[in-house]
Amino acid sequence: MSTNFRLITIPISHYSEKARWALDYLEIPYRELAHMPPFHRNATKKYGGTSVPVLVTDTGAATDSTDILRYLDRLYPDKLYPIDPQLQLLGIELETLFNGTLGIHTRRWGYSSILTPKLIYPKWTCGVPFWEKLLFPVIFPKVGKIIRSSFDITETSAAESYREIEIVFKRVTELLADGRKYLLGDRFSAIDITFAALAAPIIQPPEHHIKPTALDLLPIQMQTDMRKAQATPAGKFGLQLYQEHR
Repeated sequence: MSTNFRLITIPISHYSEKARWALDYLEIPYRELAHMPPFHRNATKKYGGTSVPVLVTDTGAATDSTDILRYLDRLYPDKLYPIDPQLQLLGIELETLFNGTLGIHTRRWGYSSILTPKLIYPKWTCGVPFWEKLLFPVIFPKVGKIIRSSFDITETSAAESYREIEIVFKRVTELLADGRKYLLGDRFSAIDITFAALAAPIIQPPEHHIKPTALDLLPIQMQTDMRKAQATPAGKFGLQLYQEHR
């Protein structure tokens, strides 16, 4: 198997963290190529990607976080996804929910509060080329406006997205109520990785690739939301997954 894997990321991207975690869990050697917005687009475009993450291999590229995990599962069958048909159905349901709702709203919730130069600089520039760091003050005003527009960041967007996150957390809590250890039963899977990685912006696990911002430096409402999310059964589950598998 090729060991010439390259993972193109935005450092703080939780979808990038999802792919990064899967590679680490399977102990697959890779090199991370981190870029800050908007420079990631130049890096991904040559491989057919429009955003991050992109996994580049000797034989091609996977241009979406779920495509990456499915590709890795083909290399290591039954390591990330179950073979039981019923569990596969539940897995698809949860994967769709996490990718399409949780990931979108934790990102929108986070950007609603930390899209300032002081707070976003360390999140965007960890591990990126030095020249990108130098350009941060120049590009941030324009890129910040683009992000606010693209993700519909408004005065009420954090509260709106928090309500959507609560719905997803409730679904996870309901599943865990029967005493199962993981979302699909007794085995850690890609679905657990997907949940914890995409919940990471609001549960802030200490084991994350990017060091969490000190709570007292964040806006008060953001601190309140994070503490509430961390205290839920779903939030505790996500933190436990990071502690035990990250």
